Amino acid sequence: MTSPSIAGSESDSAQETHGTPEPGAHGTSGAPPSRKEQLALGAFVVVPFLATLAAIPVAWGGWLGWSDVVIAMVLYAVTALGITVGYHRLFTHKSFKPNRGVKIALAIAGSMAIEGPVTRWVADHRKHHKFSDRDGDPHSPWRYGESIGALSKGFAYAHMGWMFNADQTPQRQYAPDLLKDNDIVRIGRAFPWLVLVSLLAAPVAGGLITWSWQGAVTAFFWGTLVRIFLLHHVTWSINSICHTIGESPFRTRDRSGNVWWLAIPSMGESWHNLHHADPTCARHGVLRAQLDISARTIWLFEKLGWVHDVRWPVASRLEARRV
Repeated sequence: MTSPSIAGSESDSAQETHGTPEPGAHGTSGAPPSRKEQLALGAFVVVPFLATLAAIPVAWGGWLGWSDVVIAMVLYAVTALGITVGYHRLFTHKSFKPNRGVKIALAIAGSMAIEGPVTRWVADHRKHHKFSDRDGDPHSPWRYGESIGALSKGFAYAHMGWMFNADQTPQRQYAPDLLKDNDIVRIGRAFPWLVLVSLLAAPVAGGLITWSWQGAVTAFFWGTLVRIFLLHHVTWSINSICHTIGESPFRTRDRSGNVWWLAIPSMGESWHNLHHADPTCARHGVLRAQLDISARTIWLFEKLGWVHDVRWPVASRLEARRV
């Protein structure tokens, strides 16, 4: 196995963007979101939020069963790993090479997280790395300044406000490799149907397990609405929290930090400082006791022979980047 040099990781990240466009520049597949898209995005933000506010009284009222917990946990794990292992470490940074079945499965699982089609997600994230915490970063919490007021405004923007921005990252400029992949293109076109599958998977499973309409309703509440809320806000927290606070044991050109209490729900993504020091590394939690579920998943896939050429960290290169 080989691992990219940390000293050259920032140039690797820049190469992933396939060019040096002006920040915010438009291009093919970079048109502003339509009114319909903005309304749909707003619904996927507001409705799960309202459901989560009601979660405690609903659970207290007895509308939470073991099947709801299992369904929610399974769907959370599958869709979260679809983002962390698939959208992020595979499609954005090429941290490993999968067989076709794993590639397709990860693209589908990531789509079911309802965070957008894979090419759009990848384009945004590659642009984030190119301009991290500088002018042009799609979601830096430092975009308005360093005062308390400016940082509060920037934090809210980095967490979720940036998604409503009229300036969309041009996918042909930042993700041309994915637009040439027929499997990814087809999965991208099927995104609305995969969203529907994600919404209906929990109630269908709940109804079949309990053989009741109540089981379907409670599973939809916990396995769809609450699960989407938690997953989205954990993902967005990497953009906001992990670029505002946290330890930085490795040298980077931005303000990325490690936030330990997000490690498990984020599947290891909150060990964010090493990721920005070495973007193509398959493991983010490289120090002692840093649990990285995504890296362990990639390790398991490698042992099963499903992936190869995994870019694991090398101790000497890590030490060269230590503060």
